[in-house]
Amino acid sequence: MTQKNWIAVASAEHARLCLHSRPGFMQVNHGKLAPLKRIQPGDLVAYYSPTVVRGVKDAFQSFVSIGIVQPGPPYTGVMGNGFVPWRRDVAYVKSTEASILPLLDDLEFVEDRQRWGYKFRFGLFEVNDHDMCLIARAMQVDLSAIDSLIQVQASSRAENAKTGPADGHQLHEQA
Repeated sequence: MTQKNWIAVASAEHARLCLHSRPGFMQVNHGKLAPLKRIQPGDLVAYYSPTVVRGVKDAFQSFVSIGIVQPGPPYTGVMGNGFVPWRRDVAYVKSTEASILPLLDDLEFVEDRQRWGYKFRFGLFEVNDHDMCLIARAMQVDLSAIDSLIQVQASSRAENAKTGPADGHQLHEQA
């Protein structure tokens, strides 16, 4: 199984919540399940935030976090006020938030410089290794940390192939 690279879109406020929760997690498209089914353990995900706060046009336009999707199926988490979004666990690596603006001419997923933000409207989309590496470098990620996490995932997949998958995922609650 080949690892894929994804960009997830959320406000910085929401992306930081995912990053600082234990365990770290991701949720996309207002908690929908379908996009999370496309993501597999071992895939890399970087969160891009167009704004700091959802609904406020503050032109933040930065990558906030980057990590590797952990084993286990999507599960629901309780956010309060009846909101129960679907999630996947992510092991985030140490990184620094980085503006997308200096990267626009080098990112291959940007097909038209005048409409560079178009793809982000989907909430989750796949990118190639070149783009993920460019993003990781801009975020000052120690690439060996990502390589180590990928090795752990490969070992875990091999072990699960021998013994079978672990029990179901526990419900994570977030206040």
